[in-house]
Amino acid sequence: MKTPSIAIEGNGKSTVIDILNARLADAIDLALIVKQAHWNLKGIQFIAVHEMLDPIRAAIDVHIDAIAERVAQLDGIALGTSQVVAKSTKLAPYPTDIRKVPDHLAALADRFATLANQVREDIDATDEAGDADAADILTAFSRELDKDLWFIKSHLE
Repeated sequence: MKTPSIAIEGNGKSTVIDILNARLADAIDLALIVKQAHWNLKGIQFIAVHEMLDPIRAAIDVHIDAIAERVAQLDGIALGTSQVVAKSTKLAPYPTDIRKVPDHLAALADRFATLANQVREDIDATDEAGDADAADILTAFSRELDKDLWFIKSHLE
């Protein structure tokens, strides 16, 4: 007897799995980027930004887990290895030669905005594919990315 599965019409399930795995790669990359900045900040705003980045990273990790678990719930394989992330991320490579707080903040803001805008597109795509739950997961991630982008940009102005 075949075990029951989440019913999503047509190729909707594979579409959603592909979208979620793509965002999983980006989210893992962003989490690593946040730590890269966290470890290498120098300047007058050091402590404020350094302490701001740890909870931002922790929040990203929560969303990474939710995205990966939704892939598994849909009978897919969550692809989160460093090899897959390096090959699949849509985020621009993060500069590893910067130290000044404003340079890190600008680089972070760019990557947060890129991912936030992509996630917003994916909310509609997963909903259209028939998975309101995946759209909801991405909506929560979108809110977090927008909030974190606001925090980061507030240090630049």
